[in-house]
Amino acid sequence: TMPEPQNEIDTLLKIVHEVYENLPFNRLLGLRVVNLKLDEAGFDFAMKNELIGNAVHGILHGGVISAVLDTTGGMTATASAIKRRQHLSRDEITEWIARIGTIDMRVDYLRPGKGERFQSSGTVMRTGNKVAVTRMELCNEENVMIAVGTGAYIVG
Repeated sequence: TMPEPQNEIDTLLKIVHEVYENLPFNRLLGLRVVNLKLDEAGFDFAMKNELIGNAVHGILHGGVISAVLDTTGGMTATASAIKRRQHLSRDEITEWIARIGTIDMRVDYLRPGKGERFQSSGTVMRTGNKVAVTRMELCNEENVMIAVGTGAYIVG
């Protein structure tokens, strides 16, 4: 068997990167892709007024934390399942990504979302033909863990 053409994988991941970074909601949150591999992914974003959920303490809204973890899990799941789709055209890949959705997610809020910048990371626990399961984390710029989550995503 021929070795896997690495640039092929890089091209696929580049499409995933573009799709996730350009989603209107992700842009609203200010998410930038900072890590994207076949088995892990992550975003970076800055605190801004619109994301505050507790005005007194100036901390991230729980819904923002949840949304970031969900998006991180989704991108991680997408990357983990993309290898099986090397034969598809760019348009087919984009259409496939648009069909990926969250089946279930749980979030554990560990600490208040204090910080100037935040980074999320996701790792794959399992990818099957239809479903991918991921684990996600959100930390601030001092690497203090704010929340963790697990998610199941439909990828097939």
